[in-house]
Amino acid sequence: MAPDLAPHLLRLLLTQLHVEGGVDASYAYNFNRPVSDVSFLPGTGTTARRHDEITVNLASLGVSLSPEPVGFRVLLGFGTGIDVLHRAEPEEDATGPDVWRYVQQASLAFAHGPLTLEAGIQPSHIGLESFQSQLNWTYTRSWMGEFSPYYQTGLKGTWRFDERWSAQLHLLNGWQTIGDNNGGKALGTQVAYAGDRLSAAFNTFVGNEGAGDTEALRLFADTVVTWKATGAVSLAATADVGRQDHALWYAAGANVRVQLASPVAVTARAEVYRDRDGLISGTAQTLAEGTLTLELKPAEHLVLKAEARHDRSTRNVFDSPARQPQTLLAVGAVATF
Repeated sequence: MAPDLAPHLLRLLLTQLHVEGGVDASYAYNFNRPVSDVSFLPGTGTTARRHDEITVNLASLGVSLSPEPVGFRVLLGFGTGIDVLHRAEPEEDATGPDVWRYVQQASLAFAHGPLTLEAGIQPSHIGLESFQSQLNWTYTRSWMGEFSPYYQTGLKGTWRFDERWSAQLHLLNGWQTIGDNNGGKALGTQVAYAGDRLSAAFNTFVGNEGAGDTEALRLFADTVVTWKATGAVSLAATADVGRQDHALWYAAGANVRVQLASPVAVTARAEVYRDRDGLISGTAQTLAEGTLTLELKPAEHLVLKAEARHDRSTRNVFDSPARQPQTLLAVGAVATF
């Protein structure tokens, strides 16, 4: 390489790199005053998990390069949310929660025409909600969000038929896992439509989950529909159904978001989650929750949220003297750059 070419390429690379980050902090009060100070079920509670405590759910720092045609994204995370995120990682040689604890995303991408290929740890194709709080209508996640993958590891191919229709095919290690605890791989698919007012996606997951005697084929389908009814009112509906061996679970949720003024919005959410055999939540139960969220965006990179949430279960699953139901108040602030 010519001596004068290397600095030019380095400057070009630096101008195309995108540095990102942010802090998601919150305070939550559970009126049941849980004994353990934990308001959510094991393996859930990626925001506002701790009762009567100011905490950092997520502090992020990352760097990315758009695939033109080759790119990448590395995003690290620290806090209570990232700790919950990786708890199900299989403990094996060179993998496990301690190995991957601070990784949100680490992926390579190649784009050519309508085709994009990605490999590595990347956001899940399943569900309405993101692990990034500022991208969600509410502050706490739905049970559907907490009990389905936020991330996945493997290969993803995306084909854009036109500006509205696209399809994805995934070859994955498993269900929200970086390491693999069995000999099988999983397949995921998505067919999506993105219109001016209506957007919809149908997502699937098929693959063996568990290890040893518990290993069995998991079949899962997820549907997400959003509709911008007016300039101020948006609606979202989600539905899930899954089966593994003889275990069955299914859920449905609805969201209504009203933009009251330029910086102010209100979102109401209602959801029912039926875990008939306790495979997903750990207890055979039906969970129901209702959430009301007030959002204020005083600046482009700052989102403030205040939220009231009420949860019920058909079993005594919440860790508190009163056990169930429970009511939670939370305030959160997310600053990004």
